[in-house]
Amino acid sequence: MTSKAHPDLDPYVAQAENNSVSPHEKIKDLHEIIKSVETGMLTTRASSGHMHARAMVPTTPQSDTQTSLLFFANKASHKFDEIENDAHVNISFSNTKTTSWASYAGIAKISRDKELIKKHWHKGLSTWFGDLKDGLHKGDENDPRVAIIEVIPDEIRYWIATKGAVGRALEIGVNTVTGGVSVPGELRTITSEEIQLTQGLHHK
Repeated sequence: MTSKAHPDLDPYVAQAENNSVSPHEKIKDLHEIIKSVETGMLTTRASSGHMHARAMVPTTPQSDTQTSLLFFANKASHKFDEIENDAHVNISFSNTKTTSWASYAGIAKISRDKELIKKHWHKGLSTWFGDLKDGLHKGDENDPRVAIIEVIPDEIRYWIATKGAVGRALEIGVNTVTGGVSVPGELRTITSEEIQLTQGLHHK
């Protein structure tokens, strides 16, 4: 398929892209975006072909180089059927105050590893499962409904604001009059090669 992208006709992207940032700095700034937002949108594909998204809160990164995302979820929910149908997913985060955003494209894996669940579990998660009063589904870390969705990214793209609200407004105002292009931030890509390199460090 021939690409319809024409960099010369898209000056915003051409000016905003920054490929000179080191992988470690990219991940550091990515973590800051996610930390500021907390909630992401997990998008999966149903067998019908429809795309479904829902709000999910990832666990805290365990290292400065971690690029994977872990989410607690209920195995009885539709998202698990959809992940089994197609493991390709997207996670997106957006900070409406700073306008920074991030988008993960990757593969979702489902885990019931007890040690992994215990490592990340906290009492506040119980409220999303509830105690069914049947002696089994107690809404705790041993509840068989509790699972972890791990999203292993193939590529991560994000936009980080480099100017505050006043600076953005001023730049947009000036360029509206002059016909210039407003670029109050940077577009960055963490490639699959960079992800593999940094994850080798993460698991050491």
